[in-house]
Amino acid sequence: MAIAAVVIAILILVVLITGLKLNPFLAFLVSAISAAIMLGIPLDKIPATIEAGIGAMLGSLAIILCLGAMFGKLVAESGAAQQISRSLMNWCGPKYITWALMLTGFIVGIPLFYNVGFVLLVPLVFSVMYQTKLPAVYLGIPLLAALSVTHGFLPPHPSPVALIPQFGASMGTTLFYGIMVAIPTMIVAGPLFSSRLKSIQSTPLATFKPTDLPEGELPGVANSFITALLPVLLIALSSIAVYTLPTALAETPLIKLLSNSMIVLMIALAIATVTLGLKRGMSIGKVMNVYSDAIKDIAVILLIVAGAGALKQVMVVSGVSEQLAHSLENIALNPLILAWLIATVIRIALGSATVAGLTAAGIVAPIIPLTGADPNLMVLAIGAGSLMCSHVNDSGFWMYKEYFNLSLKDTFKSWSLMETIIGVMGLIGVLVLDVFV
Repeated sequence: MAIAAVVIAILILVVLITGLKLNPFLAFLVSAISAAIMLGIPLDKIPATIEAGIGAMLGSLAIILCLGAMFGKLVAESGAAQQISRSLMNWCGPKYITWALMLTGFIVGIPLFYNVGFVLLVPLVFSVMYQTKLPAVYLGIPLLAALSVTHGFLPPHPSPVALIPQFGASMGTTLFYGIMVAIPTMIVAGPLFSSRLKSIQSTPLATFKPTDLPEGELPGVANSFITALLPVLLIALSSIAVYTLPTALAETPLIKLLSNSMIVLMIALAIATVTLGLKRGMSIGKVMNVYSDAIKDIAVILLIVAGAGALKQVMVVSGVSEQLAHSLENIALNPLILAWLIATVIRIALGSATVAGLTAAGIVAPIIPLTGADPNLMVLAIGAGSLMCSHVNDSGFWMYKEYFNLSLKDTFKSWSLMETIIGVMGLIGVLVLDVFV
C-alpha cells in the first residue's frame, strides 16, 4: 500500500500539472494532501506536516535563492557576465565552450552547495547563450552535470560528509575515489550528452539576460571574474579553514558564522554592490531596483520548491522511505549495487538526494562489516543512487525547468536523463574501482 500510495501521489501531481494545467504549487499541495491521506497520517496532523515541509525547505533555501538571484542579476546588469562570456569565448572558442563550462561547474561545485552553485552559475550560461547564439540547454547541461556530480560524490557536500563517519570511511580516500568516478561521469553526462540536445530550444528567464553594453562600458576582466567568483572563493576558503584549522579554533562561533553559506553570500553581495554597482556609477537606488526585480522573478520558483518540500515531508513523516528501503534489504545482490538500488528507490519516492543518501546509509551501514565492502566505495555508490531519476518531486527539477523556461517534456528529456546518466555512470565507475582496490 505504501508503494502504491507513492505512485498514485506522483501520478496525481503529473496529471494536475500536465493534464489540467494547474499551477505547480497548487498541484504539489493537492498531491501532498492526497499522499498524506493514503499513507495514514492523521487528518488533524496533515496541515502541520504540510507547513513543516514548506518551512523546512524554504528555511534552508529561500535566503540562498534570493541572495543568489540578486547577485546573478547584478552580474548580468553590470555587464560582468557579458565580459566573462566574451573572455571564455576568446580563450576556448565555440568548439570547446561546453567543456569550459563543465570544468567551471566542477571546480566551483567542489566547495559550493548545489543550490548556491546553480543560482550563481546559471546566469553565466545564459550570458554565453546570448553571445554565441547556441541553445541554452546545450550549454547548461555540462555545467549542471558537473555540479550534480560534486554534490553526490565529493566532500564537503552534506550527503558524502554525513555518510563517511557512518561507514567508517576516510575523507581523503573518498574524495580521491570520488574524483576518479566524477571525471568520466560528468564528461558523459555533460558535453557528450548535451551534444544530442541542440534541438531543444528555450527562452530563459528575462531577469538573467545580460545587458548588451558596448565593450568600452564593460567592467574590467579582472573585476568581472573576481567579483563573479567571489562567493566561490569565500566558501572554498571557509571550507578549507574548517578542515585545516585547529579544532578549537574551527569550532569558534566566528569561524562557524563566516563559513555559513548565507553569510558568505551576503558578504559577496555587499562587495559586488560596490565593485559592480557604486564604483561604476550606479546609484544605490538603481542597485536596489535590480535586486527587487530579481526577487520578483524567482517568486514562482520559491513557491514550487516549497510545494516539493510539502510532498517530501509527507513521505518522511509517514515512514514510507524506511518501508521502501527495508523491502529491498534482503535482496541477494552485490552490496554496492544494493546500496545504490536502495538510494535510487528512495530518491524516486522522495525527490531529495540528501534524504535518499542518508536514509539508504542507515539501512546498509550494518551490513558493511558482514560483506567486506569498501566503505569509501559504499559512500560513492549511495551518492550515485541518490542522483538517479530526478522528476517532479525534486526541487532541482523545478529550478531547472523554471530558470530555463522549458516544458515538462523537454525537462524530462534533458535534466531527468542527465541525472539518470550520472547515477548509472557513477555506479559503473564504483564497480570498476571495486575490481582494483
